[in-house]
Amino acid sequence: MYIRGMELLRPAEAPVARALARLADGNPFLPSRVADERAALGRAFVPTAGVWHAESTLEGLNPNLPKLAERAETLAGAMRERLAAGARAGDAEAALYESLVRYVLYARYDGAWLGLIRSAEAGKKTTGRVAAWPDFARDAAAFFEPAERAGLALPGGGDAARLFAWGFQVRRAFHHTYRQISGGSMPAARLRAAVWESIFTHDFGRYRRGLHARMADVPTLVTGATGTGKELVARAIGLSRWVPFDAGSESFTGEFAQAFFAVNLSALSPTLIESELFGHRRGAFTGAIEDRTGWLESCPAHGTVFLDEIGELDPAIQVKLLRVLQTRTFQRIGETREREFGGKIVAATNRDLASEMASGSFRADFYWRLCADRIATPSLAEQLADAPDDLRNLIAVLARRIVDPGEVAALAAEVEAFVRAELGPGYPWPGNVRELEQCVRAVLVRGAYVPPGVEAAPGDLDAALRGCELDSDALLRRHTTHVYARVGSYEEAARRLGVDRRTVKARVDPELLERLRPGAER
Repeated sequence: MYIRGMELLRPAEAPVARALARLADGNPFLPSRVADERAALGRAFVPTAGVWHAESTLEGLNPNLPKLAERAETLAGAMRERLAAGARAGDAEAALYESLVRYVLYARYDGAWLGLIRSAEAGKKTTGRVAAWPDFARDAAAFFEPAERAGLALPGGGDAARLFAWGFQVRRAFHHTYRQISGGSMPAARLRAAVWESIFTHDFGRYRRGLHARMADVPTLVTGATGTGKELVARAIGLSRWVPFDAGSESFTGEFAQAFFAVNLSALSPTLIESELFGHRRGAFTGAIEDRTGWLESCPAHGTVFLDEIGELDPAIQVKLLRVLQTRTFQRIGETREREFGGKIVAATNRDLASEMASGSFRADFYWRLCADRIATPSLAEQLADAPDDLRNLIAVLARRIVDPGEVAALAAEVEAFVRAELGPGYPWPGNVRELEQCVRAVLVRGAYVPPGVEAAPGDLDAALRGCELDSDALLRRHTTHVYARVGSYEEAARRLGVDRRTVKARVDPELLERLRPGAER
């Protein structure tokens, strides 16, 4: 029973508090975020798109964020005053209060954590004394001490150092997921949401209560076609792992930016892969002139080893990695001493592992140990089918990586005009975002882009046809097949050739089309 006038949370405030709590603990990349923002702000809510992503300016700030922070500050402050005045509450209200406090603290120190992230990106250390910590500790105490005096059982216990580490992890996770995985389509939004769940799971409360220290035990498998951003996904996960904060030294216990180790397995021989991963002892094999520390040993507890092209891995090494996943132990080549692996494994492949298992080239027991947390990256064609206008944004994001800021708008406009006029809306982008990036570079250098497998038209058509012995029908079939291979759509090919769709379909030569596909042997 609450004493009248001493309620911790008044009836009209409860819906707002619950909405803010869902935002504090929710996945920011799910469209459900919009409904919670509306519930928290009421008439002050500014309508926004359901897909939260980096715009071409790489800003894309949510106009509701300052208002949400202000609403959380006001409500948390009122509840703190009521606690100090003797208000009592049950477990549900205590949990809401803690969520509101976390929201407030995160909003207050967002800039400090972002500063650390940018320092790391500039090559500076983040393990020194954090200047913002004393203020954070005082702010946390100001909110939690009245709750402790009132006897509230807070879910997180009011541990300021843990909250500081949590805030830094959330800021890193948002930064790397938001900045590295571009696209305004629902497939891209689902990918960002999946990355967030790989970091925090779908239950953020459970993660904070203890899973944060055990997520290294769950490997992540990223699947998808070449050029769909599998390494970006792995990097976002790897750079967003839990790093404890030590209140005594007022510093984080590890460098997050130096704890991501990528190994391209397809580029190395089996012997080199073993040495890279496990390390070796001097004299273990020819050329081993000194002891070597492998990536599994170098990787700290908050680190990640990324195994790219896991489908290329030799079965014998699959067995050794399976043991690492099962027991968290390994041995250097040439020695018997057991060593522990404390980090996380993220693996990626563009292969169909079900077919690989059926053929015996990929071990089923290894797959079943990898597949609990699986992320599938969407193709560029899937993204543009859902949001065709996103092509403009993606081109601008890529142009920003290539030219100076003052040249971005002009280059992006030039590339977009070329793509729409020459490749058409139905072009399938078989190389995905990686191909789009090369298209941007090609237009920058030569003013045009020729898709793989499609030869550029010679400057002198008469010279090109000199000695040609094809009859008119065969020549038409060949030309039609080349146009269709370039644009990837019967409708677009028909438009360019000035015929109907059925004529194009009848003229396409399947054997020639297969030879024109990217990667086909010629």
